[in-house]
Formats: sequence, C-alpha cells, structure tokens
Amino acid sequence: MERYRVFDHTADLGMEIYGRTAGDLFSNAAFAVFDIITDLSQIRPRETRDIVVEGSGWEDLLVNFLREVLYLFNGDSFLSKECFVSEIDEVRVVGKVSGEQFDPFRHRIHKEIKAVTYHQVMVRHTPELWTGKVIFDV
Repeated sequence: MERYRVFDHTADLGMEIYGRTAGDLFSNAAFAVFDIITDLSQIRPRETRDIVVEGSGWEDLLVNFLREVLYLFNGDSFLSKECFVSEIDEVRVVGKVSGEQFDPFRHRIHKEIKAVTYHQVMVRHTPELWTGKVIFDV
C-alpha cells in the first residue's frame, strides 16, 4: 500500500496520506513531510523526540500534528527518519520520531515546506483504510 501521494495545488503542495489505522495515517504523514524535504536514506536514527499533540477532532489533530512535525525541522533543524504513534484518538496523538540534526554536508534539502494549512484538510476512515488530505504552503 502506498503511504502518500502528492498532488499539485496552485502555488502550494497538496498531499493525500493513507494508513490502515489512524496511527498509521499519522506516521505516514510525518514520513511524507520529511520524504519531501530531503532524502530519507541519508538520515540516521540517532536521536528520539517525543511528540504529544491535541486537537478538536481528526482534521484539527492532523494539522496540529503536522505543524509539530514541521517545527522539528524549521525550528530545531531536526530531520526525522521514522515516526511511531503509540496512542491516538480523535483529540490526542502521542508518538516518537527518530532522526538526527540537519547536517548541510550530508543532507540535501529538496523542497522547503513553510507551513501546514487548514485549506481542504480532511480525514476519513472506512473499515479498511484511513485517508487524510492536507495542503502545505511551500
């Protein structure tokens, strides 16, 4: 099963994310952000960071989660290789990301993601699949 798909959205970047569970959806969303930013094969999982995010429903939770994930890079120069969600419900997600500090000699930035938007955000689930949609300002 593919983890995500990128689609064009005017001057922004749209992403559709997939997962068998809500936890998979959020893990795959974090994976997609860093997969777009850089080459994940160059990131070593040397350090672990905790992520605890709250929201007022699935869509708000996804936006807040992705904002926190994006802050790891934009605010702390941290690149994540993997994300593990340990707890999740409609208003809270708890997880860990592993990766390392950005090293300009080893890591090439492919695309800069400036912000996560609420524009057209969506989270849907069926018994077989969770799907999310989000637009990023690039």
